[in-house]
Amino acid sequence: MQVYYVIGLMSGTSLDGVDLAYCKFILTNNGWEYEIIHTACYPYSEDWKGKLANAENTSALAIHLLDTALGNYFSENISEFIKKHNITELDFIASHGHTIFHQPENGLTLQIGAGAVIAANTGITTICDFRKMDVAMGGQGAPLVPIGDRDLFSSYNYCLNIGGIANISFELNGQRLAYDICPANMILNHYLSDKNLLFDNEGLLARSGTVNPELLAELNKLDYYHQAFPKSLGKEWVLQNIYPRVAKYNLSENHILATLVEHIAMQIAACHKSDIPASMLITGGGAYHSYLIERISAHTNTQLIIPNQVLIEFKEALVFAYLGVLRYRNENNCLASVTGAQKNNCGGQIFFVKN
Repeated sequence: MQVYYVIGLMSGTSLDGVDLAYCKFILTNNGWEYEIIHTACYPYSEDWKGKLANAENTSALAIHLLDTALGNYFSENISEFIKKHNITELDFIASHGHTIFHQPENGLTLQIGAGAVIAANTGITTICDFRKMDVAMGGQGAPLVPIGDRDLFSSYNYCLNIGGIANISFELNGQRLAYDICPANMILNHYLSDKNLLFDNEGLLARSGTVNPELLAELNKLDYYHQAFPKSLGKEWVLQNIYPRVAKYNLSENHILATLVEHIAMQIAACHKSDIPASMLITGGGAYHSYLIERISAHTNTQLIIPNQVLIEFKEALVFAYLGVLRYRNENNCLASVTGAQKNNCGGQIFFVKN
């Protein structure tokens, strides 16, 4: 057996915070097994949220400075996490970082949170920048989680993550396929800012609203939803396509939320309609949105499976830890069948720290 102890770090587009998962991976004769040993989420302050939300509107110098500052902040979180849990066995850190730009059509993807700074501050080998190699090879650079879905969660027909952006992965004709479905928590949380809420608890506000059929129809007609995959979404697409359309209708927040929930549910359901029994694992913050789960269920006969809290909240951090293991072993950690790249590839920069 080969064993790896890794801290996976994830910072998502919904700006919930920095997710850390201390994981153990074992390679057995039957494949990979995992254990999530410790987890923590370090919420972003309002100052950090503002900086990250507006970074794309600043200068190149400001983004480079923010990259270093975020690397320092990640380092503080990691050091506190290691100390709190008295972690002594640790091979490396695998950090997704935080996405500022994602424009694969322009050969561009940028995740900040300087891995070199993390390695220097913590004294621990750090792996980061998982997306750039795939984009350089003509791929979408997203989603990256499907290789973890294939290797760690193969008992489910579909794996759905409802984070800032909802994405899905599944097997078809012996290949793992996956793509970004639609924006999710990113847009739902956006319309809570005036209410001083971080999220719509169990979807109560959305449930109290009324769906606007005209806005719903306009959103469902967006070109992206009718494109063939591989395909992926970024914040830029949301700014150009979602918010301007919502603004035209001058609706109250609850009616906006109700309409967006129905839109998200319909787009998710369209990805996995099946005449045969099927199961779908749902993780990410959207798994707590009871009303959204109800609306997805109303549009599909697929069995929706909500796992335990740790897996809901830290599956992405777990999978990026696993991507780090594959990179550390110089094995492919990105699937061309998912991203559309020239071929499978092994992405990620490694900043080695020798003990």
